[in-house]
Amino acid sequence: MDQKTFINTLRSWQNGSISRRDFLGRTGLGVAAAVVASQMPGLLASSAYAAEKGSMGDRLALATWPNYHSQQNLDAFATATGARVSMSVFGSNEEMLAKLQAGGSGWDVLVPTNYTISTYVKLGLIEPLDLSRIPNFDPKAFQQRFMAQGTVDGKVYAVPKNWGTTGMVYDSAQLKARPTSWKEFWELAKGEADGRVIVHDYQLTAIGNALKACGYSFNSLDTKELAEAEKLLIEVKPHLFAINSDIQPSMRSGDAWLAMSWTGDALQLQRDTPSMHYALGKEGGEIWSDFFAIPKSSEHKDAAYAFINYLLDPQHNKLEVLAHGYPSGDSRVDALLPQKLLDDPIMYPAAEQLSPLEFGAAATLTSPLRAELMARFKAA
Repeated sequence: MDQKTFINTLRSWQNGSISRRDFLGRTGLGVAAAVVASQMPGLLASSAYAAEKGSMGDRLALATWPNYHSQQNLDAFATATGARVSMSVFGSNEEMLAKLQAGGSGWDVLVPTNYTISTYVKLGLIEPLDLSRIPNFDPKAFQQRFMAQGTVDGKVYAVPKNWGTTGMVYDSAQLKARPTSWKEFWELAKGEADGRVIVHDYQLTAIGNALKACGYSFNSLDTKELAEAEKLLIEVKPHLFAINSDIQPSMRSGDAWLAMSWTGDALQLQRDTPSMHYALGKEGGEIWSDFFAIPKSSEHKDAAYAFINYLLDPQHNKLEVLAHGYPSGDSRVDALLPQKLLDDPIMYPAAEQLSPLEFGAAATLTSPLRAELMARFKAA
């Protein structure tokens, strides 16, 4: 089989017009697969990408979050496709949105959070996905709550990457208190942990968790409730170590003892330092899901589709989860993970802890009230 015929056969398999068995039989890969599949589970996918190597350019620009990818996967993708991944790391969805709206981002793949996708669609910044080019995405493998917001007006604009929670991480070797609520978090910032606390540089969580301490919804846009949250934030500001979404360096160095944290940051910290602990606010807080999306301005769409499809392969996605500690939401990936990880309460909190948590609301992303509040907090 010549290269052109191979690529055409590959495309037929990817768009579903022939089965995987037919693809393996026609290309002659079936016999080899039977011998090595158990030892090299990613081989066929790598071979398929290699067949198109050079057709998708030499780079892929990714906009994502801190400490959120397996370097092993990024390196393997570059080897398989010839497209080296360059990352732009952000600490908030507001920052991502502003950069994309400004134009010239150069991004090929974006990792937005659930509540932002409808805004990206409304502003015409992302395009509907051609799911035939992402055969590794199986919607039946995901809970609806972790994928629903990727679909707008019946069109799929984004597919799930990971889900998680937003809580607090603290170092018990430094901190005597064991916080279990957002009210305690802010009190500790003014007390025992004075000068040692990090708050996310992200209005959704910084303001949301102040609102929770005041007894209100994480997503509130009520002017009186926001004013009360702002009073708390301004009061605490002089006592903070930093306002920064990338918490790990300061927590690892011991400069910070307590920080707002996402699931994976807490798990990564605890792996290396057992005195690090994670807690969800008993008043509630945030549960979220992140997605893969392709900006309309992407200059390397072939590479973008190949990258998303590569990472959604369950074997590759397993490596992602093992590296960053965020649950994938994909039942096929869960079946590959060690039981110890599936039982980890950081990754998979008990149902009673999850029940009071809220998904972010779309209106918070573009709310001038919340944007101005965050600006005043940072400037105080």
